[in-house]
Amino acid sequence: MRKLWDISQVLRPSLPVWPGDTSFALDETWTIGPDCPVKVSKLSLSTHSGSHGDAPSHYDPAGADAASLDLDPYLGPCVLLTASGTGPIVCPEDLDWSRLRGERRVLIRTYSLFPSDAWDDDFRAIDAATIEQLSQAGCALIGIDSASLDPQTSKTMDAHHAVKAHDMRILEGLVFDGVPDGAYELIALPLKIAGADASPLRAVLRELR
Repeated sequence: MRKLWDISQVLRPSLPVWPGDTSFALDETWTIGPDCPVKVSKLSLSTHSGSHGDAPSHYDPAGADAASLDLDPYLGPCVLLTASGTGPIVCPEDLDWSRLRGERRVLIRTYSLFPSDAWDDDFRAIDAATIEQLSQAGCALIGIDSASLDPQTSKTMDAHHAVKAHDMRILEGLVFDGVPDGAYELIALPLKIAGADASPLRAVLRELR
C-alpha cells in the first residue's frame, strides 16, 4: 500500500481564521437518546476555512463557482518545494526550478512548522512573477501552506490575478509538517457547492508508485 500524508488542517472551534471571517462551529441538531437513534450536527464555517481551494469567483466576478470546477487540476502528480529566503514574498529566485520536471501541480512550503494554533498576520505571500514563471513551466495548480497567495493587506490581489490570467487553480492553508520535499500524487478535491467562492477540502499526498 502506498504511503499517505494528510496535508489538511483540522476543522475545529479553535481554528484560526482570516480576521473578520466566520469562525468554525459544530452544533448538535439531534442527539442519540431514547427518542432519537442518530446524531446529526450543523456546521457554521467560512468557505475559506482551513485547507481550501479558491474558486475563480473569489477574485473574478465572472469566474466559476466551486461546483463548476473541473476536477482534473486537483488530482494527479505534483511536486512539493520549500521556498528559500525569509522575505515577505516568495520570489522566483526563492524556488529551485531544477526540481520541476513539467509537473502541472506545484506545492510551495513557506513554514518550517505550520502555525496551527494562532493566526499569522505576516505569512509569506507569492510574487506574481513567481506565478508567471510557474505558468510558463506548465503549472496548472499552485498550492501553499500560507493563508493566501497575496499579503493580508493587499487590495490589488496581484498574485490571484496572475493566476486568473493563466486559468490556474489555487490551494491555500495546506500543512506540510513531516512531509519531505519531492514528487507525490495530489488528491485535493473541492466540495460541489453551488455559488461558493471557495471550498474546504481534505488534501492528501500519496506516495508515487
